[in-house]
Amino acid sequence: MIRFQQNARPRTDTPAHLFAIGQTVRMKSRTGLVQKTAELFQIKSKLPVKDGSPQYRIRSDEETHERVTTEDNLEVADDPSA
Repeated sequence: MIRFQQNARPRTDTPAHLFAIGQTVRMKSRTGLVQKTAELFQIKSKLPVKDGSPQYRIRSDEETHERVTTEDNLEVADDPSA
């Protein structure tokens, strides 16, 4: 038998996107070390949440293609000219 709560609220626990379209970000280092070439990416679009983490389409001026990554792989690029 399935029971429903009478005063059930819609779920609002979907994580919000932290980065804005057009914002400059970099990929986090997987080893914990500073990357030799900290490649900068620009947020091109926001995508749906995957496995609890918002996704983004990002692009680097150095590459001819776009990438899709989750928010937990990104960090703010403090100085876009670096």
